[in-house]
This record gives sequence, structure tokens and C-alpha cells, in this order.
Amino acid sequence: MPPTQRPDRPPHLSAEHHEIDGVRVVTLRGEIDRDVQDVLREALLGGTGEASERIVADLAGVTFMDSSGINVLLAAHLQTKAAQGWVRIAGARRPVLRVLQMTGVDTLITCHPTIEQALTT
Repeated sequence: MPPTQRPDRPPHLSAEHHEIDGVRVVTLRGEIDRDVQDVLREALLGGTGEASERIVADLAGVTFMDSSGINVLLAAHLQTKAAQGWVRIAGARRPVLRVLQMTGVDTLITCHPTIEQALTT
């Protein structure tokens, strides 16, 4: 599928998504801040406003994330949990992983080194 980007914003974040065994895998590249939170929300929720039951957010290509990204991840977590599903994070780089750990997000959304591990755990 084509990357999700808004034409009126600089390309701080690109998002591609595909499905593996019924799991929405969202591959993100760039920086996640308030300017691109809508791009992230659309990528995770599929543009319909409803989350898939199972989502893996591949953050290997993310170099920066602020509280805007945390808020979107938590919203996706709550929506998938309500549908008896889950969100998992894969491949977060050390600085992004540190933000997830400092905010406690890693206690709600499990973090895995690879997409493969996130899919099979």
C-alpha cells in the first residue's frame, strides 16, 4: 500500500502498512511529534477511526518521538483492548525505547526487538 502522508505537511513521518496473518503491521520512518500525530493515527487506525484488533507498530525507522506519539499509541492500545485485541511495538531504537520506558508505555504495550517476535509472542 502507498505511504500515508498529508500533502500540506513536511514529510517528517512516513507510514506504510500491510497485513500478516490478520495483524496490521505499520512501518514508520522519521520523527513523531505533534505535527504528524494525524499521520500516525491514520496509519494505526487505518483511516476508518476503528483500530484493527491486532497491530504491530514497527518503530525501527523512528528517530524521535514526543508525547504526541505516546498519546496516539495509548489511544490505539485502548481501542484494540476494547475489541479484545492488542498493540505491540517492534524494533524501537534506544532513544525511542527510552521514552516508552520513562513514560511507562512499555508496561501497557509490549516492546519487541523485531517484527517477527512481536507477531509470535
